[in-house]
Amino acid sequence: MKIRPVLIVFISLLVLLHTYIGLRLLPWLPLPAQALGLLMLAASCLLMPMVPRFWRTDHPLLIWLSTLSMGFFSWVLVLTVIRDAALGLAGLAMPLPEAVVRDSALAVAGLSVLVTLLGLVFARRTAKVVEVDIPVADLPPGLDGFTIVQISDIHVGPTIKGNYLEAIVARVNSLEADVVAITGDLVDGSVEDLSAHTASLANINARHGTFFVTGNHEYYSGAHAWVVELRRLGVTVLINEHVALDHDGHPVTLAGVTDYSAHLFDEAHRSDPHRALAGAPEQGPKLLLAHQPRSAAAAEAAGFDVQLSGHTHGGQFWPWNHFVPLQQPFVAGLKQLGGLWVYTSRGTGYWGPPMRFGAPSEITRVRLRRAV
Repeated sequence: MKIRPVLIVFISLLVLLHTYIGLRLLPWLPLPAQALGLLMLAASCLLMPMVPRFWRTDHPLLIWLSTLSMGFFSWVLVLTVIRDAALGLAGLAMPLPEAVVRDSALAVAGLSVLVTLLGLVFARRTAKVVEVDIPVADLPPGLDGFTIVQISDIHVGPTIKGNYLEAIVARVNSLEADVVAITGDLVDGSVEDLSAHTASLANINARHGTFFVTGNHEYYSGAHAWVVELRRLGVTVLINEHVALDHDGHPVTLAGVTDYSAHLFDEAHRSDPHRALAGAPEQGPKLLLAHQPRSAAAAEAAGFDVQLSGHTHGGQFWPWNHFVPLQQPFVAGLKQLGGLWVYTSRGTGYWGPPMRFGAPSEITRVRLRRAV
């Protein structure tokens, strides 16, 4: 099998970083901890390059070990760099006692393990409900309190299965929404492999139904097949189109666009907020479901009042939340762009490492309110 140059570079970098961690921490640990630390670093270095291959297997232990190693490696690397920087700065002022160097190495090792385990617990628990009120200009009194329950970025796949989604569906149903919105990245895998694990979506209850827009991961997983499957489950898939809802005699336009990058996979799926709104009623609020927050500029230009997005996971765990703004205009929460309100969910599941820390998952209950 021919090994690609990019893979050689990746593995070489991975070995170098693991070696750096080992040299900076292991000599300062007690002998039993040295042996355990060496074993954990070696396992991490071996398992991480195998993650894509393990994800396509039915070996849960290998999947869990490899994905957990990603989270552990991230924490131990970041904390080792912070430790070295702190020791370097402190060493400029005065010679450092050996106890400080030793104790800081112990702290990094222990904290890395602790945060990895806590992050796993936070990721695996069912997302809590976040309440968000969005003021909409000229909202009729009859639509004050109109409720959209948003779930996003669940990533049913290697470590997220049917029972995880079933718990989400049960919590969503308890909220008695007018609309349920799924803003993309529902799955990481094919319909053939995951249809049994997404079947509970058919049990979602909402007054006006459940609506879905594609995320980038749907295109990695066979978006066209998933569109067919979701429609079979009774979910309305919005592909650059809208539906006109009648809520007690008041019109509400709910539109959805394909993922911002969808045209890279299928030109016919190029994301287009203007097309999604074409022919919509002039009266009533205009709501857009768009997986990536960076659809906001086009959505504002098209005339939408509210955009619900996901994609960012809120960074999922520190410090990666600080890198999200390099690609997206918003990381999480409610923001305003001109006349458009944009709510970015931190996501309802997780991707990659089964870990959440500093960016908790959420099920969002959005209520439209009359602007004062």
